[in-house]
Amino acid sequence: MKKLITTLLTFCLITGIAIAQPKEADKAAKAEVSKLSFITGNWAGQGWMMTQAGKSTFEQTEKVRFKLDSTALLIEGLGKTSGKVIHNALAVVNLNKAGGYNFRSFLATGQEGAFKGELIGNKFYWYPNETIRYIIELNDKKQWYEVGEMKRGDQWTKFFEMTLDKVK
Repeated sequence: MKKLITTLLTFCLITGIAIAQPKEADKAAKAEVSKLSFITGNWAGQGWMMTQAGKSTFEQTEKVRFKLDSTALLIEGLGKTSGKVIHNALAVVNLNKAGGYNFRSFLATGQEGAFKGELIGNKFYWYPNETIRYIIELNDKKQWYEVGEMKRGDQWTKFFEMTLDKVK
């Protein structure tokens, strides 16, 4: 019995020390996720989207921060029309070890999804499915410019657009 207690205490001590040891951040993940630094910060502006009722405008804010020693990007978005919340979302972007990025989104409605993301040049693309894509970039005025497009045949058609200014 004494030997068992000694063994358990030794195991707990070793395990505790191993857990307490600081781990170095994944350098590859940090390097790749850091490439998205162009969208970090607080943003506010306007946009429009096509709905079943036609074109609808909205006001949008985005709060974007690196997390976990820059191995993940946290995006918090809030959209309103006439003061009413129409979009309340959270997304986490991290490196996909098979290539590209994981884009995981969570809505206040309880909906969630895991999607493919990729950085092409200075534009970040994420794809809710094979026929819809969103593209985020900085325009010539250093504004967050994002479009949503739907593929019909071989052509992409815009159904969403927003332009946000960086705020302090």
